Amino acid sequence: MGPDVPLLDYHKRDFLLRRLAQTVLGGPRLKLGQSAPPYVYVNQVILFLMPWVLGGVGTLLYQFVVLQDYWAAALSGALMLAAAAVFQATALGVRQRRASAQRVPMHNNLMDEDVWEFSSCAGSETVKFLIPGKKYVANAVGHSILAGGLCGLGTWYLLPNRLTLLYGGDVGASITVFVFGWLTLCVGEYSLIICTPAETAAFRVLDPYEITALMRPFYILVFVAVDLADRFTAGLPELKLANQILHIVFLVLPLLWTLGVLPPLDAFFLWGMEQMLEIGLGGSPMSSDIRLLGMVLLSVGTAVASYFIPSSVGVVIFMTGFGFALSLNLSKIGFALKDVTASCVAVKKFKDVTACCRTQSRWKEILFYLTVFTLALLEAGLLHHELGAQAFSKTSPQAVVSYVLMALLLAMWVLREIQTVYVFGIFRNPFCPKDVTVVNGLVEKQKGLSRVGAFRRILTTVVSPFAMIAFLSLDNSLHHIPSVSVSIGFTRSFRMVWQNTECALLDVVLVSAIQLLMFNTDLWWNRSLNTGTRLLLVGFIRNRLFQFLSKLQFVVTVLWTSWTEKKQRRTSSATLITLNILFFPVLLTLIALSALLASPVLPLFSLPIFLISFPRPVRSWPGRVGETAYMCHDTVYYQQMVPSLATALQAAFSSGSLGLCLAGSHYLCRFQDRLVWILVLERGFAYCCVNIKGLELEETSCHSAEVRRVDEMFEAAFEYQDRPRRPSLNHHFGNVLTPCTVLPVKLYSDARNVLSGIIDLLENRRQMKDDFVKVLLWMLVHHCYKKLRRPQTSGEAPKRESPPFTPPEVFSKTRERTSVRLSRSDSLSMESMDDWSDDGHLFDLEPGRRTSEAKAAAAPSQGVTRTDQQSLPGSVEIEGEPAGDSAVGRFYKSALPASPALGTGKQQWPRPPPGPTPVAFSSRSSELLAVPAQWRTAPFPEAKLKEMRQTFPEDWFRFVLRQLRSSRSKDDRLSSLGDLTEDDPALREAYLQAVLPCWIATFGADHGLPSPGQIARMYNGDVPWSACTHWLAGKQELLQLALKAFRYTVKLMVDKASLGPFENFKELLSCLEGYENDWFIGVASEKEWQQAVLQERPFLFSLGFDSDKGVCTSRMLTLQEFPVPVGKLAGEAVRGQWANLSWEMLYATNDDEERFSMQAHLFLLRNLTIQAADPPHGSPVYSSEPLDVPLL
Repeated sequence: MGPDVPLLDYHKRDFLLRRLAQTVLGGPRLKLGQSAPPYVYVNQVILFLMPWVLGGVGTLLYQFVVLQDYWAAALSGALMLAAAAVFQATALGVRQRRASAQRVPMHNNLMDEDVWEFSSCAGSETVKFLIPGKKYVANAVGHSILAGGLCGLGTWYLLPNRLTLLYGGDVGASITVFVFGWLTLCVGEYSLIICTPAETAAFRVLDPYEITALMRPFYILVFVAVDLADRFTAGLPELKLANQILHIVFLVLPLLWTLGVLPPLDAFFLWGMEQMLEIGLGGSPMSSDIRLLGMVLLSVGTAVASYFIPSSVGVVIFMTGFGFALSLNLSKIGFALKDVTASCVAVKKFKDVTACCRTQSRWKEILFYLTVFTLALLEAGLLHHELGAQAFSKTSPQAVVSYVLMALLLAMWVLREIQTVYVFGIFRNPFCPKDVTVVNGLVEKQKGLSRVGAFRRILTTVVSPFAMIAFLSLDNSLHHIPSVSVSIGFTRSFRMVWQNTECALLDVVLVSAIQLLMFNTDLWWNRSLNTGTRLLLVGFIRNRLFQFLSKLQFVVTVLWTSWTEKKQRRTSSATLITLNILFFPVLLTLIALSALLASPVLPLFSLPIFLISFPRPVRSWPGRVGETAYMCHDTVYYQQMVPSLATALQAAFSSGSLGLCLAGSHYLCRFQDRLVWILVLERGFAYCCVNIKGLELEETSCHSAEVRRVDEMFEAAFEYQDRPRRPSLNHHFGNVLTPCTVLPVKLYSDARNVLSGIIDLLENRRQMKDDFVKVLLWMLVHHCYKKLRRPQTSGEAPKRESPPFTPPEVFSKTRERTSVRLSRSDSLSMESMDDWSDDGHLFDLEPGRRTSEAKAAAAPSQGVTRTDQQSLPGSVEIEGEPAGDSAVGRFYKSALPASPALGTGKQQWPRPPPGPTPVAFSSRSSELLAVPAQWRTAPFPEAKLKEMRQTFPEDWFRFVLRQLRSSRSKDDRLSSLGDLTEDDPALREAYLQAVLPCWIATFGADHGLPSPGQIARMYNGDVPWSACTHWLAGKQELLQLALKAFRYTVKLMVDKASLGPFENFKELLSCLEGYENDWFIGVASEKEWQQAVLQERPFLFSLGFDSDKGVCTSRMLTLQEFPVPVGKLAGEAVRGQWANLSWEMLYATNDDEERFSMQAHLFLLRNLTIQAADPPHGSPVYSSEPLDVPLL
């Protein structure tokens, strides 16, 4: 795909321009995709200017001194309320009339708009177009009242005399603000009461409660509130200055709404609570909206309560205790206490060893928290009581602690950088192992780094928090209570010590360094600010500065790669880069404003056209985390690896090898064809909460290009063998991904092989037929023995055989169990011998046939009746066959010659042979171990039974029984009934009668060998149709055992071809037991396969067929620990690309999969980033619930 691929579908360009014009004006559709009468546009203009006209009435009455300002505002508001009520009542009436005779709306798919048919100026269609109305009556009433209040307050806000007084008599400024201010007010009123436009600042896909209509009025009311505060609060020059500035900003509100700078209300409140919690109260963003709201209320309550404590010692102890408690994962601790209680009951009552171990672990964790909590309270209270009154000096105890904190900061930074593969992301770390591709080697090589990580963990978890508690407790500002600044500043500081230790340590060191450098100077910093306020201010600057640098790096990367990357170089790239260079100060200002608002920088259509996106929560997406994902067969592999990955992340986060772990950090893991996206949702003391996503395994071309780049980066970082004299550099510096470390994760490796040379050899297939009998015998014996060992309760009814077989439906994703299908086209039985041709391909899945389609169409699943039954040569066909004949009877009519009946002149068909004669067992043990009697009732010719007796593997059968007798336990039912007789002919006959129909159903009654395609179909549950198969269909348990034995036999054939034949029965038995205990041999689309993956079976095997190449393939999964490389992603680059994705999908409706913004970008990893977004924007196949990762 070339670089000049269209940014937007051609049929959506006009639609976007029309939508953009509607957004600018607040809802009027002055440009339609069809011709419309003039009165449609005139009516919209009248409705748009209606608030100005009604507000002008009150304004004129005030200007002519007829009414006071507030009465004029009330009059305008009342008139607007009446008008809004009339508009909504009209829309409701039209909707009710249309409901009785609803016309089918005409929809133009190319225009993404409805085609309207206007009949008159006041027709129902015209009214419906002009005033769509509200979904709910409550919204109609509430929005009408709000429209009246907004018009009244807006009239008061824009009174000319008031504006002249505000700007010191400048009439020109007053007129400008009056005119353009009323235009802003009309835009807000139209979007509220007439028609709500599509907003560029879209946060949610749907708006079921019509919250979008309240966005513009809300921001207007914010400006009005500042003006009212200025009116009723005299003598505050700062407030008057702010009011003057906001009146100017009020004029450009339509531009801000159009550019999407101002967030929707839901995103605004979530973002506001996050910023207040993180910046103002020392907390962290939360993993859910409910947790965020609850934590904000608790934190605000803590700050308010600290204001009313009269004692400074009490304030210090209170802040220390609540700061520590709020930094913990309170919900997890509550569940831990509940789990401890339940585990104690289980240990006492049931002697549960697992519950005992879990209880001990929980108690250790709770005991650690209680110990730290107690020591922190003692330290803070004693230090403040004894030394807290001393003023700060270069030799004071607080200054001494400052020096210790500086040393700690330096040590922690050095220890963190030692553990990463690249120092500063540029220079390769000489202490990092050169090659860590094997887990055993990884553990051995990282022993030294593990000790460094453990030491750093102690510094981060214990030493640094207690040192900072000492610094804060020794501050004499705590004696200046009650004080709002002291309460807020120190409540935040005492909490941030635990919540975000590393950032708090940096803030404390900066504040103490500034205080030491400017100790004797009379500056505002020393004179007017206490230590808590200084820490708050420094923390805010540090946060925004880091954001600014990260956003600047993202912007520079987009600019640089838009020219250096050939596939990103468009015809407009040179022009855009030149404009960015010329207006670089403007670009820096835009980045600074974006950092100040903590909002993403949006590259429009992924081009170097940068806008400020609206502020939003750190999670970037609304809704519950992990609620949606595109589930498929590959989802289970991510589900299996998540617990082990979370355990590995525990050590990596706590040691610092993944860099600075903050809420909003993104990480990427790569293993074989799996990509794991990790987002840190919240961070606290000794824990962090993450969301783990799994990306799709089926790779597109763009996906493959970016994945290859990721592999190159990880190979260059972790498979580096050379040892140059000079430090090597990161050749991929500037990429959004920076390799960090390698984690040992327990997961499945996926090996796929082609079985050419194994399954197509005649000798292997001939041996497979013999092995099938042995495997099935072993499986039947163990199945019967296991049923004996399972105790049957007195009230348990014996299982009944299932009804005749009905082919199950084929599900699109996962089958509940193997779908055994009766295929009439590929039967190897005598019924379908004439369906096969000799000229078919060796690997054909569908053999050559002449009448198989007719047979399949004439064969229902139950009560099979076939009128076009094919016969063998020499047999006699009789027209008018009785309808009551069974399928088995027809089998023998086709297979045996007819004989005339004596004295009737008609032909008489021989009856099918009766079932095998009952057998008499020589012992009670043999009778118990025999297969069920229902499995020995298959009707088949006696000649076939005799032939099977000659090939029956008696030696193997005796060996299996002998091994069973030697391994049986004392408490099973066989032990009390005497020795098991190995040479009992009745027991052998019983198993023979059960094995024979399975053998015939699988390989047919003749002596032919199955083709590789037939083996693949049989393995996948496509059983050839025959009379024995029809009989087996009513014995589902036996049929499943036969299919399982066939799959084991296929795996046995592959192993024997690869490893050589078995020397004796003992090796064969050991192999089968290994299959049973350690393997799952089945089909990847089965539900049992997914259950085996989740149960972590050591090995899984599946057989498939590649119809394009005409070869059989195998797939084997092996569970073990593998080294998984992890890299850290630039968070601002991810959020910026997600902001553009949200704008393109929700506003521009640009869902073309070949659009430019979806193309591969080797520096930004654009395609992978889009896939990692929450649905419906992205397409992760797995998304976990918020996972708590303990860092102790």
